[in-house]
Amino acid sequence: MTDVRTPAVVPRTESSARSFLKLSRPRQWHKAVMLFAAPAAAGVLDQPLVLLEAALAAVGFTLLAIAIYAFNDVRDVADDRRHPRKRLRPVAAGSISPARAVFFGCVAALLGLAVTSTLGLSTFLLGVSYLVAQVLYVLKLKHVAVVDLILVALGFVLRAAAGGTATGVPVSHWFLLVSLFGALFLVTGKRKAERMAAGEATEPQAAVSRPVLAAYPDGWLDQVMTVALLGAALSYGSWAFQHLGYDVYRELLAISFLPFLTGLLRYALIVSTGNGEVPERDLFQDRVLLIAGLTWVALVGTGLYLA
Repeated sequence: MTDVRTPAVVPRTESSARSFLKLSRPRQWHKAVMLFAAPAAAGVLDQPLVLLEAALAAVGFTLLAIAIYAFNDVRDVADDRRHPRKRLRPVAAGSISPARAVFFGCVAALLGLAVTSTLGLSTFLLGVSYLVAQVLYVLKLKHVAVVDLILVALGFVLRAAAGGTATGVPVSHWFLLVSLFGALFLVTGKRKAERMAAGEATEPQAAVSRPVLAAYPDGWLDQVMTVALLGAALSYGSWAFQHLGYDVYRELLAISFLPFLTGLLRYALIVSTGNGEVPERDLFQDRVLLIAGLTWVALVGTGLYLA
């Protein structure tokens, strides 16, 4: 008799190339933008060699992330098959076998490490650290409250640091703090939105959402979001306001604090209303958040590259 908790899956008729592309989750590749953050903040991203090195680092870490996605889908195949959306993932849907997914993940991991090794020992070690941390996250730690938040945020920080080592740009403590608190803010907001969505869902659907969500009271997640928001705002403000008194262009960096803070507060409002489960989607769908983001990019870009 078939186990009702892991229903039999009939393999879907879908090309292998398309299935492996879906397994790679191209919608998540935008996270590689963190590899460009350090050279961009240093005002050297317009140099061809620096841009090339940052792009190579982005490719390397994207390959490492693809490996993690493959391992995760194999690890969670039983739960994914009971989830209304995740059951469409290639491994859960049966279009890719677990063995092929693991092999694909190993190849992606080796290629990612090979790319990062061409950018220096520091970048390679950061790539190894990222891979090890995320594998531990997939295997066990994503079910450990608090630790799961820290590890996801750490992934963004390691990307940001690797962007600096790959391009030879010194990474300031303010930059790392903004990366850490900003990532923690987004991750916690996402968890809060997921928890609210699970609470509104039917019982079977709620049962297959992230198990760790049950360990997070709403009030505690709100506290963490507040701490992360304050940390990101104060760290960014400390960096931005040190440019006051230089010239009219550099002072735009101080003004950029306003749209930066507006974006943080706007996302917090979106989460409090029950949305925010997909931050990158909200960035383009919420007009205020989009305008704040574009204004921030314009001010920082002008302040760094026209100074």
